[in-house]
Amino acid sequence: MNNGAVTTVLVVEDERDIREVLRRYLERAGMSVLTTGSGAEALTLLTSPDLDVVILDLGLPDIDGLEVLREARRFGGLRVLVLTARSELENRIAGLEAGADDYVTKPFSPREVVLRVQAIANRATVNAAPTQVTYGEGRLRINDDRHEASLDEQLLDLTASEWGILAALCGHPGRVYSRYELVNRVRGYEFSGYERSIDSHVKNLRHKLSPDGMAIIETVTGIGYRLGWSKDE
Repeated sequence: MNNGAVTTVLVVEDERDIREVLRRYLERAGMSVLTTGSGAEALTLLTSPDLDVVILDLGLPDIDGLEVLREARRFGGLRVLVLTARSELENRIAGLEAGADDYVTKPFSPREVVLRVQAIANRATVNAAPTQVTYGEGRLRINDDRHEASLDEQLLDLTASEWGILAALCGHPGRVYSRYELVNRVRGYEFSGYERSIDSHVKNLRHKLSPDGMAIIETVTGIGYRLGWSKDE
């Protein structure tokens, strides 16, 4: 993705007025903006090497927005903010579990959207392990600079939320993190209802860490989660 100073945002929204409002606000904030009202065109634009963030409406006229979201998740460094009229909690959680980095419902404040885009574009992993730290006698490797993790020398295909959870736990092996703490460490701010989806993210993360997922990420009943493997000396 873009390694320069300017954040490049793709706005995928079928309502032209909304696209233009977001474009103006994002450009005022110093961002470079691409726009489209088509899911098919969005799939093509996802391959842009300078793209950093996608603002994605789920209710597109030609392709289900979740399909675009799943395709965007193939690009490891690409962040996705879902923007939709689907305001029910279960829909929000479904979008986050599908790999969205954030979720904003209509009607919305353009200024809030800009702030959230800035947050996910610039999010630093607080208390994450330093570059290339290993755990479990070298089996688990965390590279903070690249936001990469590997198990048994196999690179893990993690969503931004899964990476954030794993990096936070690896920052302090053995320390118990509540779901609320993980929400704030992954998102950078409080998000009502998101605590429920932490369990789903952990489930997916454990699956990718299998067959040792349960040993690497331990459940502390009634509290939250901790890293079960020790940091290598």
